[in-house]
Amino acid sequence: MPGVLAVVLAGGEGTRLLPLTLSRSKPAVAFAGSYRLIDFVLNNLVNSNILKIYVLTQFKSQSLYLHLKKGWNINGISGCFIDPIPAQMRLGKRWYDGTADSVFQNLNFIQQENPKYICVFGSDHIYKMDITQMIDYHEQTKAVLTVAAVRMPIEQSCSFGVIEIDENNRMIGFEEKPAHPKPIPGDPEHCLVSMGNYIFDPETLYEETAKDNENPYSSHDFGKDIIPELFKHKPVFVYDFSQNKITGEAERQGYWRDVGDLDTYWQAHMDLLDSPSKFSLYNPQWPLHTFYPPLPPVKYRGDEPSNVQQSLICAGTLMKCATIKHSVIGFECKIGHGSVIENSILIGKITVGANCHIKNTIIDKNVIIHDNQTIGFDTSKDAGIATISKGGIRVIKKGSVI
Repeated sequence: MPGVLAVVLAGGEGTRLLPLTLSRSKPAVAFAGSYRLIDFVLNNLVNSNILKIYVLTQFKSQSLYLHLKKGWNINGISGCFIDPIPAQMRLGKRWYDGTADSVFQNLNFIQQENPKYICVFGSDHIYKMDITQMIDYHEQTKAVLTVAAVRMPIEQSCSFGVIEIDENNRMIGFEEKPAHPKPIPGDPEHCLVSMGNYIFDPETLYEETAKDNENPYSSHDFGKDIIPELFKHKPVFVYDFSQNKITGEAERQGYWRDVGDLDTYWQAHMDLLDSPSKFSLYNPQWPLHTFYPPLPPVKYRGDEPSNVQQSLICAGTLMKCATIKHSVIGFECKIGHGSVIENSILIGKITVGANCHIKNTIIDKNVIIHDNQTIGFDTSKDAGIATISKGGIRVIKKGSVI
């Protein structure tokens, strides 16, 4: 799609995902063993034949930059690119003040491509989307802005932008993170919320971000400042994500997760492991690309068999007579004799000794757990070695020795 430019907002600090974001930005956090969070939006764009992509980075971007360099280098194809753009500080020695400000500070890169449409997408959501269908809808409605939206239970909606629409799906109301979200008419249990994915008419994007930059009272955010004013005087339409169709996945439409905190990050992994899974990694008609390190296959050692149930095990892992239940084991993990791991996520390069029992736990890279340890059973004991989420999930920070 040569007339389409994508701008991926990948500068998120991800404070609600601490300690996973102590040394990396939120889009660089690992997911499903083999991937990073940013891979899902990039796969959506590339599978939709959108191959002009700027990735706007900011906080702790080295890990993200290396991942893009190793796994997403298409600059050898004429007219195509996936380019990380660090904060330029063109307006002074300051970071981006918000999502709209990050785009405004990079308008020189955007304008030089002379795009027909500009896709401004977030980088930390788990979903599949054929973006060409949203572009077609944007063209049909003659919108200056199209916002992708999804239904969400009302009790979860206060963390998102809540949308009101008329009978033609034109936006007639928008409130960012309201304390009392307005439900969908006729459906008091759900709200319509923004996914943070936008398709802009270029002139509208240039004009609105420039106007916003001049407002000293603005927080310079699309959800807080630009959209609530834009829909009042220009046609802003809402694209129903549930109508988006992915080839080969008739039974799995409309899955979208914002992994904004530790509990939703853990739950999104558990969704992968359910039977049937709510989100599939195995559709050859919608390949999910990433960077795969050159590693040997998984090896099961020992005289007794290992027991693996409803789990994902990545390359380079060594396992000796262990039991893995409903868990994700990342690259190059070592799991000792007799250890049991259940409902847990091992991000990679983790050593678990013999006779350990670990459940409901997220373990970051380069952690060493010695023999005979139990994690996930005693809150008072675990508080000394792990961060404990609101939902009781234990999170062990990178490089810990237990």
